[in-house]
Amino acid sequence: MTWTFAAPVALLCLSNIFMTFAWYGQLKYPGAPLWLLVPVCWGIAFFEYCLAVPANHIGHRVYSAAQLKTMQEVITLVVFAGFSVLYLGEPLRWNHGVSFGLLVLAAYFAFRKF
Repeated sequence: MTWTFAAPVALLCLSNIFMTFAWYGQLKYPGAPLWLLVPVCWGIAFFEYCLAVPANHIGHRVYSAAQLKTMQEVITLVVFAGFSVLYLGEPLRWNHGVSFGLLVLAAYFAFRKF
């Protein structure tokens, strides 16, 4: 039963790597034509869906939809932060850290039972 808790997290992490490359990877190629970028990015996004759909399907057995969405957003921020620095070479500033921290705080409240 433990895999039901862990599998969605692992699958969402992997899917977000694909999603981030699909959405933002093309920013390194500002001269590329849109007619080429759209199908390439769409092809990358296909693999994101192949991971995200099972993540949510399995995850909904143990997490609420709101918890899954909140988890996905926090994972997206972590993956994007690394991607932004390592791939795009864009530094993260203190205000980005504050905004990400507030979203993590939102996740805390989403998982807390009141």
